[in-house]
Amino acid sequence: MDLGVFKKSRRFAVAGVLTAALAATAFAACGGDDDTEDATATTPAGGATQAATTTTGSTKTSYPLKVKDMLGRDVEIKAKPTTIVALSPTTVEYVYAVGGTVVGRSQTAEFPEAAKQAKDIGTSYQPNAEAILALKPDLVVADSVIQSQPQLRQLVEGLGVPVLFAGAESYKQVLDGLTLVGQVLDGQEKAKAAISEIEKAKDEAKAAVSANKASAVVLIAGRDNTLYSAKSTSYAGDLLTVVGLSNRAANAPDSGPGFPGYTTLAQEKLLEYNPDIIFTVTPGPASVPRLSTLLPNIPPFRGLKAITGKKVYELDVPLVLEAPGPRVSLALKQITAAVTGKAAAASPAASASASASAAASPSAAASASATTAPR
Repeated sequence: MDLGVFKKSRRFAVAGVLTAALAATAFAACGGDDDTEDATATTPAGGATQAATTTTGSTKTSYPLKVKDMLGRDVEIKAKPTTIVALSPTTVEYVYAVGGTVVGRSQTAEFPEAAKQAKDIGTSYQPNAEAILALKPDLVVADSVIQSQPQLRQLVEGLGVPVLFAGAESYKQVLDGLTLVGQVLDGQEKAKAAISEIEKAKDEAKAAVSANKASAVVLIAGRDNTLYSAKSTSYAGDLLTVVGLSNRAANAPDSGPGFPGYTTLAQEKLLEYNPDIIFTVTPGPASVPRLSTLLPNIPPFRGLKAITGKKVYELDVPLVLEAPGPRVSLALKQITAAVTGKAAAASPAASASASASAAASPSAAASASATTAPR
């Protein structure tokens, strides 16, 4: 998940300040799956996910191949994998980004479009072992963030087929994941092309930030109206750091054992931060009011620089929460557009309309809420 990770049952908001409209927002489960009631993602023992390494530097993969995956495990691939099952939206995207295909995918993996044709093998947090084995895979690509949890890892490693762990909790790990999966699937050239595009987007974002020095925060809200802000140790927060934005919540204290990477953001603290730019993330269907349109309607926040300067922007949920990975270049482009003023900011009219609509039907808004575990 993230992030360090949030449980599905965790909620967010500014008590007594956010309206019933924010009851409609909540964290989207990492990996895009929403059945994580008791699943808390953990970082692999020994700290951050380990970078992948291989025993060959050749552009063309030679088999058998030995690699270290992103959990630091030694994995032997005897022949080029042709029947692949990927256990999260992130791992599905890694496979397709380097030219591969999957026969099995996690339930909520929706990109690329071709992946939808693969067999649903359950959610990222509850993969169905029987469904996986029925596909007779010669490789399972597991998520090194989500499925590093002890029970899930035991299930995956007990399948009796080669398992490669890859995931993303940071910009660098996206590049590591592409390199690793590209090596294993003999897709190094496509992996290099993907990495080149990502690095170009990063460089453009850094140049934009350099010319427009600014501070920022990434906010998520949930059904109990608690606001959370991404720290530098979360995926979204790491992207701010990578492009050179000053993340006002970068070194804030963690919200607690269940929420590493994010800090609880009290009303007073956001007023103290007073960032130049506010990025928001709103999991849930399109009918759920966007947090970016609700913030300008909250009286204590109306004087914030980001709101008076119309610098409140919505980030796409899949790019920063549900499927961190190869599409990071799109997330970086969204950030660049915001910094340069080329992105569409939330309008006061939309804010008023969204707030009134949600307040008029708080029960509907609550039922629309998605649960989450941000990255």
